[in-house]
Formats: sequence, C-alpha cells, structure tokens
Amino acid sequence: MKTVRKTLVSLLILAISFSLILAGCSSKESGATKSSGNTKDGEKVVIDFWTFWGSETRRPIIEKIIDDFNKSQDKIEVKHTYLPWGDVWTKNLASIAAGNPADLIINDINAVGHRAQNNQNTNLAKYLKQDPEVKDRFYPELYNASLYEGDPYALPFNTDTRLMFWNKDMFEEAGLDPNTPPKTWAELEEMGKKLDVKKGDKYERIGYLPNQGIGADVWMINADGKGYWDFDAKKAIINDETNVEALTWMKNYYDYYGDKTINSFKAEFGEQTADPFVAGKLAITTDNANFYTKIRDYGEGMNFGVAPLPAMEEGSGNTSWGGGFVAEIPKGAKHPDEAWEFLKYLTDVQAQEYWAVKNFDIVANKEAAEKAAGSAEFSEEGKMVYSGATENMKQTLLTPTPIEAPDYINLIQPELEAVLLGKKSPKEGLNAAQKAVEELVKSNKK
Repeated sequence: MKTVRKTLVSLLILAISFSLILAGCSSKESGATKSSGNTKDGEKVVIDFWTFWGSETRRPIIEKIIDDFNKSQDKIEVKHTYLPWGDVWTKNLASIAAGNPADLIINDINAVGHRAQNNQNTNLAKYLKQDPEVKDRFYPELYNASLYEGDPYALPFNTDTRLMFWNKDMFEEAGLDPNTPPKTWAELEEMGKKLDVKKGDKYERIGYLPNQGIGADVWMINADGKGYWDFDAKKAIINDETNVEALTWMKNYYDYYGDKTINSFKAEFGEQTADPFVAGKLAITTDNANFYTKIRDYGEGMNFGVAPLPAMEEGSGNTSWGGGFVAEIPKGAKHPDEAWEFLKYLTDVQAQEYWAVKNFDIVANKEAAEKAAGSAEFSEEGKMVYSGATENMKQTLLTPTPIEAPDYINLIQPELEAVLLGKKSPKEGLNAAQKAVEELVKSNKK
C-alpha cells in the first residue's frame, strides 16, 4: 500500500508539474502572439512600416508622425522599421516572394505600375470606394502616377520639382538686373556668359552650366512638355525633333566651356559646403526645390532669387520635372485594413504639413503644401522658395516608367554621354537610343 501511495503521489506531482509547464508555454505563446501583431480580445494590431528614413533629421520626424497616430486611437500600433536606401526595396521584393512582407512601405512613385503588373502591391480600389474623398487630397499628376489600369496601387507621399536659383549680387556686379532672371534659353546663355569671371585660362566663376543639378532629360521635358515618352500614344519619342534641338543646345553650351574646364571645375566640388553655387563659384543653378536648405545652412546670408526653369523660347512653356515617393501596401501584407487606416493618416493634412515644414519637402497633399508655404517656421526666403515650388507643381511633369519598357533609361543614358563626349552627334545618339528602346518594347510584347 505504501508503494501504491508513493506511486500515486509521484504521478500527481508529475501531472501538476506538467500542467505548470504547459501554462508557462501558453503564456509565452500568448506574448509572442501579441508582439507579432495578431489581434486577441482588445489587443492592438501591430503593423510594420518600412522606410529608408534613418538620418538624424528625417527619422525623428517620421517617428513623431507614427507616435501621434499611435496615440490618436487604441486599435492599431505602427512599428517603424528603417532599412538603408536601396536595401529597403530589395528586401521588400524578397519578403513578398517569401509571403511575409511589411504592412506598409515607402516606395518609388515612378515604378508603381510595374509593381502592380508584377503583383507586388495591393490594389487600393476598394479602400478608395470606401473613402472616396481621399484621392482629392493630392496633386493630380501625383495621384495619376499611382494608377495601374485605372486603379490606385499606392498613395503619393512627397514629390519634388526643379527650379532655377540665381545670385542677385553677382547679377548686379555683372550689370544685370538682379530681380530679372533669364526667361528663355537664349537669355540664360547670354546672361550666363556675362556672369563668367576668367583669369587667364582658368574660370574663377562660371555663369551657368546646363548639366549642373539637372541633365539633358529635364531640358528635353522643358522644351516641349513631353520628354522621352508619349504616354497617350504609348510609344518612345526619344529622337523627335524638339529633343534633338534641346540636346544640340546643351551640347553647344557644353562645348563653349569644354570638357576639360567643366570636369576640373566640377572636381572642386562635392556635397553641402562644397556646392559651387553655395561657394560663390556659380552664378545660376538649376536644382530640386529643397536645394534651398543648402543655401540656408551654408550660404551665409546669400542674396538669391528663385524662378521656374526658362522656356526653350518665348511662349513654349516652363515645364519642369519631378519625382517622389508613395506609400503602398505590399501584396500579401497581413494587415491591409489597418495599414490603410495609417496610410490615410500619413497622407492627411496634419502629418503632411508636419513633414513638409520639418524637412522643407514638397508633399503630395495640396492643402498641406499650401499651409506649409506660409508656415511661421519658415524664414521669408524659405516661404519664397516653398511657395515658388508649390506653384511650380502646376507645370511639373512626372515620368512613370512605361510598362512596355522597364529600365529604358539605362538604354538612353550611354547615348547621351556619347553625345556630350563628342563621339556621336545629338541626332545620331538619340536615333540609337530610340532604336534600342523600340527593340526593348518589341521584346517585352513577345
């Protein structure tokens, strides 16, 4: 009997111990479930938001927006995951293929359609049907860039536009009206040469370089408001007459200074304090609107103006080029409904205005951009530039990568370089680029 009792007691202790182990495991699994974002009886759904904003400037700004959203409601918690530029998109594709993507990601605006075609992002049509007012927040050009076959696959977040900056003191020194910038290419060339300062064979200051800040592609867009691709006709127009004229003008301007002068001049400069315009070595420059932050931070009270890009000729228009980023829900995201709620917040006025003011960034939300232009946090010069940039959005063209020709830019760029180096004429170079892109389109239709 004693033996039986001992055996029963031993079994009872073993059973109790085993129950405790199971309870502990259950508790741990419950904790793991909570941290993974799965919902359980009132627990918040955790969504993972991927960006490449990891700098000491931008990371605190996006995380403040996330924190504000998290505090604004009690159902969703956004977690920010920073991945370096480039890596974020490589890992995005890998995670989609593995079936474990982020819930929301910042991605390139010009390739939304390609990702949609490849089933890499989520069609947002049902969400826009549920919240139809959302699409009216944005500059039309930006919203249209997020469409594929008529449906939205992302929402635009921010953008940019190219402007002309000039040094007013240098204009006055050269006998030019400091308040009247060049309005055409001919005026830009004429004023630029008057602003040159040369001692012997060396330029101490250059008036303007047409490939400083922007390149031939932007000048072609500026020339006729089209550029390389006719999106209505769905075909390449790389070698059309206006593009040949634009590249010829740029090549002639380039040759005026010569490859040796331009390369030695550019070799002196890099980023930030070494920018030639900021350093007083260039009188006119063309660049993204937030180039202003370099002037603000390193220009030591520079007296400058800002204006749209000059027109090819009077009346031809001042078309500029812009890019930008979107926020999209990767295909296969575990919590698309909750991601949509944060996506709406991220692109609404409050978050967009905060991002715009703190980063001096042109945001996609029109109302937020207009509010930011008058922000008390901007200096009068800052307001001038930001207002000029938002106004310039009316004539800023985006160039989404054509579905028929992915990576077509990589076929054009070598030809442009060959032209600038004198190895081909502008017409020869653009004809070669046209042929290469047409062959690419044919191969993709097979």
